[in-house]
Amino acid sequence: MKPPADSDPAHWHRVFGASANNAAWTLAEAPAGAFDPAALLDAAHAAAWHWTLVGNEQNRMRARTLLALAHARAGLGTSALAYADEVHDYLVARPETPDWAIALMHAIRAYAAAAAGVGDTHASAYADAKRAFDAVARDEDREVVERVLRHVPMPPA
Repeated sequence: MKPPADSDPAHWHRVFGASANNAAWTLAEAPAGAFDPAALLDAAHAAAWHWTLVGNEQNRMRARTLLALAHARAGLGTSALAYADEVHDYLVARPETPDWAIALMHAIRAYAAAAAGVGDTHASAYADAKRAFDAVARDEDREVVERVLRHVPMPPA
């Protein structure tokens, strides 16, 4: 990523926010055992902090989505589910939310609920994620959701 040519802190926050975001997503999509949960949490929180300073509402909510996933993958179920519920409420209230974002949100919420041991939410969010995933129109968007969905534990039968 090319650094800003000026000394405006907002420009630098965007660079650092995007860089931390990209690092966190790379770690979040890694196979179990192939990433350091502390590094994932650090990167996700760094991204969220930078986007809080310079991002718009959508940037901040995408950062919250990443925090929900990072906390779930790190086994921090209670905080993961709190972030996931916040993102869920935000996205479902907006009819313009893209199909892939809805599917991703449900998948992360299912993961968070599993990490928190909330079986009924895990099962319902997982079913919602599968339905929403099937409705994602573009193959590129389906690939994004699939990279997260493959890590989400299936609810018990």
